[in-house]
Amino acid sequence: MTVRVVDLFSGCGGMSLGFQNAGFGVVAAFDNWNPAVKTYQQNFNHPIHDTDLSVANTEIIQQYKPDLIIGGPPCQDFSSAGKRNEDLGRADLTLRFAKLIQQIMPEHFIMENVDLAQKSKAYQNAKFVLEKSGYKIKEIVLNAAYCGVPQRRKRFFVFGDLETRNGDVLEFINKQLAIKEMTVRDYYLQTFEKSPDFEYYYRHPRSYARRAIFSVDEPSPTIRGVNRPVPSTYKLHPGDAVQNLQDVRPLTTKERAILQTFPTNFAFLGNKSEVEQMLGNAVPVKMAEFIARAFQHYLSQTRVIPKHQQTRVQPSQPALF
Repeated sequence: MTVRVVDLFSGCGGMSLGFQNAGFGVVAAFDNWNPAVKTYQQNFNHPIHDTDLSVANTEIIQQYKPDLIIGGPPCQDFSSAGKRNEDLGRADLTLRFAKLIQQIMPEHFIMENVDLAQKSKAYQNAKFVLEKSGYKIKEIVLNAAYCGVPQRRKRFFVFGDLETRNGDVLEFINKQLAIKEMTVRDYYLQTFEKSPDFEYYYRHPRSYARRAIFSVDEPSPTIRGVNRPVPSTYKLHPGDAVQNLQDVRPLTTKERAILQTFPTNFAFLGNKSEVEQMLGNAVPVKMAEFIARAFQHYLSQTRVIPKHQQTRVQPSQPALF
């Protein structure tokens, strides 16, 4: 039986594509940023709704009868690349995601966010809502470079099951992790059967106290929503992978999409800054596929424990609202 999946806060579709590639039946998606919605429409056959989920009626989601809801509420207020201020409003969507799950009550959910979200007040409040609703919660922070992605990108995943199973989804995930990180060169060789046509590249740092030049023989740093040229005043950092800036350039938008593991035929719609932002926001496709395959294996290899054999777990105390 195909598991019916709905993707909330889908963006351009990295999470959806990963789950679809793993054999899940993605039946609908929801987002509220027009360039991402148009891009999603261009690349998938199922519908995406241009809907503000902060106020949406749950009936629009419930009509798809999801067995599994996946989603990544906007993370900028938690991100190390952002202001790390939960009071800016976007962190509220983490709690909104939890309340949508509480109202729809799918059998399973998987939520994704930046690793710093795990310790946020918004997530602790969301977790309390979910546990109080009967979900058994499992959490893990993963480095995408061990999940088939040529990028050191730490992401926080939360798994929720309404039924208790005789197995732990985290065990299925940990067993599948690679023993070494995926490098840019390794990914190109695996995907295109050739090395990239560059050896070093510039990735604009958040601070010039950090390195900015990277080699293809290491994982890329996190792909962010900005992509800037090498400043004429840039001074080499001791950690840079080169001794001079000759032939060093930033990645193209297409190359950034490859490092986010989107297929080369995936069509991005919008102006350059919109597409760059889409890429920075996206869940790497291969990371989503890794999660999906591990979750699929978990469902197929475990069984539901009857309620009379279960031990009740008390919800965690939430942070102050």
